[in-house]
Order: sequence, then C-alpha cells, then structure tokens
Amino acid sequence: MIRAILTDIEGTTTSIAFVHDILFPYARQHLSAFIQENQDDESVQQWLEVARAESGQPGLSVQDTITLLLQWIAEDRKSTPLKALQGMLWEKGYREGAYQGHLYPDVPDCLKHWQQLGIALYVFSSGSVKAQQLLFAHTAYGDLTPLFKGYFDTTTGPKQNQNSYQLIAKAINQAPTDVLFLSDISAELNAALAAGMQTCRLVREGAMEKNCGHPQVRSFADIGVNPDSLIQTFSDSSVLE
Repeated sequence: MIRAILTDIEGTTTSIAFVHDILFPYARQHLSAFIQENQDDESVQQWLEVARAESGQPGLSVQDTITLLLQWIAEDRKSTPLKALQGMLWEKGYREGAYQGHLYPDVPDCLKHWQQLGIALYVFSSGSVKAQQLLFAHTAYGDLTPLFKGYFDTTTGPKQNQNSYQLIAKAINQAPTDVLFLSDISAELNAALAAGMQTCRLVREGAMEKNCGHPQVRSFADIGVNPDSLIQTFSDSSVLE
C-alpha cells in the first residue's frame, strides 16, 4: 500500500541544469558578500562554526571559511552547513526575482493528483530544507509548498545510507513498505529499498540503466498509484531489470 511518496529534487522533480547552471553560479557569485554582510547574524555564525568543525580547522577566519565554502561548491560537496548557507542566500535571489524554481511539466499535476488521492507527500534532498521550500514556493506553477507534509535534508543523514530512510519512515509515522521513494540516483534507491521502501528511478535524460533493480520511468505521469486497491503500476515505457 502506498500511503506516502518521498521524492528527491535534483534530476527527479527538477532539472540538474537548474541547480548547476543557475543556483550554484549565483551562490559562487554572491556567497562572499552575503556572509560578510551577515556575519553577525546568529544563524550565519552557527553554520560557519559547523563548516569549520567539518573541515577540521576550527580556527579559520571568516574569509578563509568563505574560501573553503566556495571550494566545496566547486566540488559539489554534500555539506550540511554549506547547503544551509546556500539556502539562506538563495532566498534573496528568489525574493528579488533572479530566478524561479524549475519543475518538469509533469510534476505539479502529478503531485496534486497524488495528494488528492490522500497520499502524503514528502521531500528528501541534499539541499537544505529551506532551499527545498524556496524552490517549490517560487515556481511558474505557483506556490506548491502546501502540497507537502514535510521536508528532509542531510541533517537526517546521508541520502545513500539505509538508516536515513528508516529515520524518515519513523518521523512520518509510516511503515517503510508503505512509502514510495522517487530518485534518479540508483545508490539512493538501493538505500531506500534496503530500508524496506518501494522505489522508482526517474530517467529524465539519457538511457535506462541496465540491471538497475528498480522500476524506471521518464515522467511522474508514468507512475500509477492507487492506495485503495494496493496497486502501484508503471506505464509500458517503464523498465525493470
């Protein structure tokens, strides 16, 4: 029975290009000034300290910490303090209209349909909860945040760690077997499957992966979920190998 759907963002609901070609460059361009202007803010100070601790260099100056964070952006490092600071910065960009959150065209209608079926919707992304909420709040389809019952980021745990999915299932008060996890990354799907969740891999671009071990679809519209009859189906274009 599918009682809840947990979705990834990058490569699943949202183009990877949006993150790498718009959000990351914006962060690289504005992060230094943002931190310098807000270094007395308690939240900024907190995340700078966490970044220093993560690097093993607690004595770093503000400027050296900024340099470290910019290096982590270039490396696409899944760092919780970096993601938190980026989320704070990206709020400014959304608010000023520098960009809108990108969604694939099939995503809004499917999310609304699933919610209407009584399925609880959640997000699990390496981006901070704040960054997740900002993306879904500022889309060409309007503010979609009311569709979701909750958001999870790497403060819960790594996305390729089985325990993270067990913790999420516990947090949303659902049996793992009643949760469908959607992602484009097989290693994440493997971890969710090991935790007992149902899984489906989104292949937005490129070829289907051989021996994936998960159903694979091109679109949310290829996923059929019927919680009443306990049936989950996939379109004829889906692949399970």
